[in-house]
Amino acid sequence: MRWHKHIFCLLLVYIGAQGLGDPYKLLGIQKTATQQQIRKAYKQLAKEWHPDKNNDPAAENRFVEINQAYELLTDPERKKHFDTFGIVVEESPQLRKKRDYNQYQRFDPLEELFGTQTGGYKFRFQDRDITLFHKLRVTTRAYEHKLVPKSYEVPYLIMFYSDWCFPCLQIEPIWRRVTEELEPVGFGIATVHAENEPLLARKIGIHSLPCLILLMDGKASVYKETLYSVQKVVDFVRNRFPYKLVQPITDDNVNAFLNGWIDNRVRALIFERQESIRLRYLLMAFYYRERVAFGFVHLNSPNSENIQRKFKVPRDIETLLLFNENISRSVASLSMADIPVKTMQDVIDNNKYLMLPRLSSQGMFDALCPPERAPPRKRLCVVLVSENTPYHDEPRQALREFAQEAPYSADRVRFTYIFQERQTEFVSALANGEGSPVEPLLHIVIIWRRDNNHIKYEWLPHTWNGAKSHEWNETRDHLELTIQRLLHASGALSCEAVIKELIDEHAQGMMSRIVMKLLQTADFFKDNITKDQLLPLLSILATILFIVAGGYVLSYIVRMEEESIKKQQYAHGQNITDEELISNDTGQSDGFTCNNNRTPKAAVPQLRLLHELRAETYNGMVRMLKPGCRTIVVLVDAQSKNKLLPEFHRIVWPYRKNKTLMFGHMTLERGLDWYKCLLTLSLPEPRDLNINPRNCIGTVLSLNGHRRYFCMYHAKHPECIKGKASKRMLKMTKRFSNAAVGTNGAFMGFDTSESDDTETSDLEQGSRLLDDATVSDKYSNVVFQGNLLDGLPNWLDRLFEGTTHRYYINYWPDFVPK
Repeated sequence: MRWHKHIFCLLLVYIGAQGLGDPYKLLGIQKTATQQQIRKAYKQLAKEWHPDKNNDPAAENRFVEINQAYELLTDPERKKHFDTFGIVVEESPQLRKKRDYNQYQRFDPLEELFGTQTGGYKFRFQDRDITLFHKLRVTTRAYEHKLVPKSYEVPYLIMFYSDWCFPCLQIEPIWRRVTEELEPVGFGIATVHAENEPLLARKIGIHSLPCLILLMDGKASVYKETLYSVQKVVDFVRNRFPYKLVQPITDDNVNAFLNGWIDNRVRALIFERQESIRLRYLLMAFYYRERVAFGFVHLNSPNSENIQRKFKVPRDIETLLLFNENISRSVASLSMADIPVKTMQDVIDNNKYLMLPRLSSQGMFDALCPPERAPPRKRLCVVLVSENTPYHDEPRQALREFAQEAPYSADRVRFTYIFQERQTEFVSALANGEGSPVEPLLHIVIIWRRDNNHIKYEWLPHTWNGAKSHEWNETRDHLELTIQRLLHASGALSCEAVIKELIDEHAQGMMSRIVMKLLQTADFFKDNITKDQLLPLLSILATILFIVAGGYVLSYIVRMEEESIKKQQYAHGQNITDEELISNDTGQSDGFTCNNNRTPKAAVPQLRLLHELRAETYNGMVRMLKPGCRTIVVLVDAQSKNKLLPEFHRIVWPYRKNKTLMFGHMTLERGLDWYKCLLTLSLPEPRDLNINPRNCIGTVLSLNGHRRYFCMYHAKHPECIKGKASKRMLKMTKRFSNAAVGTNGAFMGFDTSESDDTETSDLEQGSRLLDDATVSDKYSNVVFQGNLLDGLPNWLDRLFEGTTHRYYINYWPDFVPK
């Protein structure tokens, strides 16, 4: 067994002594290949020579060489050294200690059998332990309450591991290098023991160990690559930053970028020689994205020469410039070969607000005007109330110049402005106190916050119109004296108010939130759905789409069938002759209905919406109705039902989905006695009625079974007559509203009082339609039977509006069958 061990060790030493060779030949590419071509060639060869997929004995060594070549060509310094001198930097003994590629080897089981050293040669896992993972370990509670809130400002790289995870030991050197390179530039580093925190691992979607995730903006993104390397991790992190976090700047768009401070953010320009921005600057842009907008300028680009010349930027070192409202010169600059992160943070912290910032959110309000309870150290906020219009640029510029010349520090006095149309509640709360201006627009208010909701304030009496106004000097002096007075411990503000939180003017709109949600959903499926899960997911989506499409097709077919039945019913109604008419002067009866005794041959179509009111259905349709429900019934006879029922069905069809309505019809041959009794109950005092059934054709009753009242429609009813009778309708409605309940039946001719005026007498005579008395010549017009229901749609509108007259009864009469 010992000689096997020595042979294996000698083999490892031989492999390490061979050197890397030419990395371009190993990857099969030219020296002029781009990074994208290098990455593409590496991926193809890594898949081909992976030891788990290739049974060739030399696959493992070949795989190690491919990874070494890829890391060399993706490191700019090492690649430049190889291109210049033709040798690999790591071949020297000193530099070989700097980098270790053992992470690409699989775990060697012989180490467990033979120990850690043999003959002075070290095995690959001798210096690997899991102590580093334990030092950075966090719990689920710390993850949810500390890391997630902080991830909106600082991204976190989190490694999931376990104790008996040999692949975790294998990537330990890579994780150490990732920590050493990314933590100093601002990344948060942590680890999670997956076996001790199984719920967190299951929530994030950890399927295998080790597993690396990036926590950014409260969202965890899983590293999906099978191979771990520093360059791959950096590329993974870089691709997860928000879209257009740093805007590329050239000579064409630099002015537009610098003039965009209307979004209430300072502008920052980063000048670099590299084509892509460094990771440390991306982190700065992510951390200060609410206050600073970052732009990237490539120093070696010909489209940036004018920018470099204008701001006198050196070409051999990196430069950071900060701009406020004055875009002609920077408010702060920093030029170094390698700008430290701490220095960069200090410079940005001191210049992250405009000279005159806007109170555009509660966060901005808390930062500029923090609450303070100690009166001797009052922090005042001078706020100009304006609107988002170019006409107010001059007053804002005047206050900006005043703030720039003022001797007060930002810790004591902060000058700001606010848009009245966007922060209406805030301005209204300040405009209700004593001494407040009638119109707060273009007025200055000085604020001191006692706590989060209570403030004390004082308005300046003069309008702040800018430097061109006649009272400019007086207004300026008054503002300066007021600030000096209020800064003293004895100075007190005159008014007090309770305020609510400010509206976030930078919040995304509804459409933007929907688009972002869709993009996040797409990223989630991209990160968590594997190829094996893709087919079942597509199957589920296809099933859902099929069900939705099938339901739509079925509903369309039903709708077309309903329209076809409706057209057939309407066509059937038109086939009946229009020679049947209603008249007030006929030889057949004393009523007003005229019929030519022609019986239509066509049968009544099937009208499922209408129910017949008879003795068997009377209780269900009238007496047992629930509160709020009504039954609308049309009165017909055997000769008129073929004509009137289809027309009535067509009119009430749009109301078919109303659950509080029921529609029906009643034949006068069966229900005339019930109808006569119903009319008698609505009279103020009982009397015998002599009703002509022909006069009742086309009458529509709305029966409210619960509240015991009904409404009536008829073509000759004064409430339904058009034209000249409209004035009488108004008077009749007014009379009904003022009359006692017992006189509601007077419109039918049951009130024989002779004390009414002429118009009222005419109204009563015209309403005696159901009595066999002689009708006045005033109503001797002719109405065709086909036009009896012409006014029903308008009457239904008034019925549902509650403007039709109601006839109350004490009880519902019995429906006695014949």
